[in-house]
Amino acid sequence: RQLEPVGQYFLAHARRKRHGRTFSEDERIEAERNVKQVEEVEEEEADEPESAELLKSDPKNWKQQDHYAVLGLSKYRYKATDAQIKKAHRKKVLKHHPDKKAASGNVNDDSFFKCIAKAHEILSDPVKRRQFDSVDEGADVPTPKKGAKDFYKSWGRAFAAEGRFSTKQPVPVLGNAESSKEEVDQFYNFWYDFDSWRTFEYLDKDLPDDTDNRDQKRYQEKKNKAERQKRKTEDTARLRKMVDDALAIDPRIKMFKDNAKKAKEKAKWDKEAGAREAAEKARLEKEAAEKKAADDEAAAKLARDSNKKAKEDAKKSARKDKKTVKGALKDANYFHDGSDDAPMDVVDKVLTEVEAMMEKFEGLELHELAEKISAAKGDRSQIKAAFVE
Repeated sequence: RQLEPVGQYFLAHARRKRHGRTFSEDERIEAERNVKQVEEVEEEEADEPESAELLKSDPKNWKQQDHYAVLGLSKYRYKATDAQIKKAHRKKVLKHHPDKKAASGNVNDDSFFKCIAKAHEILSDPVKRRQFDSVDEGADVPTPKKGAKDFYKSWGRAFAAEGRFSTKQPVPVLGNAESSKEEVDQFYNFWYDFDSWRTFEYLDKDLPDDTDNRDQKRYQEKKNKAERQKRKTEDTARLRKMVDDALAIDPRIKMFKDNAKKAKEKAKWDKEAGAREAAEKARLEKEAAEKKAADDEAAAKLARDSNKKAKEDAKKSARKDKKTVKGALKDANYFHDGSDDAPMDVVDKVLTEVEAMMEKFEGLELHELAEKISAAKGDRSQIKAAFVE
């Protein structure tokens, strides 16, 4: 069987032999060549600063590392495109390649390069990336406090951040003070029926690679599943409380309730307009009838009082006239012809006849008789003539 030398190590050996280099000389020259390639890459935008803490990241603790920060995509995070991830990874590889480290004297320092590789592995895999995005605290926006000044700005950012987990896209926006009731209702209905794809597998505890105990593996898988369900339940409750809190202080909700109340009151007012008009008409008619009745009663009372006074005046006048007539009879000696006083029988007879006559008189006739008698001034003949008439 014939064997042929292949692979990178054979190529490196052949290169050293061809150029007459020692092992260290070849490693140095190749590192310098790779560095030159890095420097020739055009930087289309400024690189994200790398903190000392980030550069000290331990690849063994890859689950705790911020993969977006490692690739310099902190400002993009879940919004980063596949092309951006690919480009960022290439730039980081060129910048932190072990060959460049070797050129600077750090031959064995490739920890951060391994972190870069892991970040690319996670973010370039749709399933793994979604698992990481589910627990990426760097993309979280804290729930605003109830006393937050700008409701629409602060709560809008919070809901926009939560919207990245929605299985339904696009996610409705919070809107502003000018949003219609239909838009606001649609927004809250969406969040109360929120369907989230968020999962928590990324936080599963892994068993050591050298563990062969099946029971222990099943136990850990069961425990991880329970933890995932617990976190999912807690996250659902957290989101529900967030929606409840926003709804409770949304100034538009109070405005809509006030408007609905006013509209209801107006509708009731309009509906009862006919009844109010009928009631007002009945009230006015009643008042008019009561006024007419009062006026009629006042007129009747005035008439009664006038009649009563007239009768009283007539009676008083009649009494006065009768007194005048009787006085005239006395002055005329009851028409007795003698010079002596008229006998009582004559007096009684004359008074009886005159009384009977006066009873037949109307008030005016009696008054005219009294005036004629008064005008006679005691003249017996004139008084008698007045009676005769």
